[in-house]
Amino acid sequence: MKHSFSACLLAMLLTACGGAPPPADWKLNAVSLLEHSQQRWLEGDGKSADLTMDQARKEIAKSGRVDLLARAELAACAARIASLDFATCSSFDELKTDAGLADKTYARFLAADWNGLDIKNLPTHYASLIDAKDDASANKAVAEIKDPLPRLIGAALLFKSGRADPATLATAIDTASEQGWRRPLLVWLEVLYKRALTSNDTAAATLIQRRIDLVQGTAKVH
Repeated sequence: MKHSFSACLLAMLLTACGGAPPPADWKLNAVSLLEHSQQRWLEGDGKSADLTMDQARKEIAKSGRVDLLARAELAACAARIASLDFATCSSFDELKTDAGLADKTYARFLAADWNGLDIKNLPTHYASLIDAKDDASANKAVAEIKDPLPRLIGAALLFKSGRADPATLATAIDTASEQGWRRPLLVWLEVLYKRALTSNDTAAATLIQRRIDLVQGTAKVH
């Protein structure tokens, strides 16, 4: 199953309108490798994700298109944000001068810099989130995003700004769980666990810890 941001962000690589020839091998390879890299990252296999991302970079380098390499770096950073990793996307920043307007806009979105953001330059599934007039509307907009990775990214950005409500936390956990995305699932469960401890809800904390142990492989399942 392919739910990755790269499939959307790199759609132009695969465009073959009308009687145009099919996409070149490097384009097909780049998109496939990016999707594989994101999947490995989300599943918790960082080493494999990094190796595959390096291969994707080499495929894109064959074109001499720095703007597309910038786009690929942005796709990699997006997957990390879904796991609440808000580190600066330095790999994109180094190539920002060559990036297109849509990618620069998306980079601002990922950095939670939404002031004056032109939604016409963003993936359409984020339009309602950017247009939301209040926190309730923003959380509802995230829940209505159909694709799992963009949904997780939206939830992460609301969490970063302190606007994510309990339903959004549950949505993020359910999304990661359904996809088998171990890395974001653990991170979001840890958030919920800490909140349960803070509110002295030991019963909930115990249940959440059991889920964490299972995902980490430390649970006694026999």
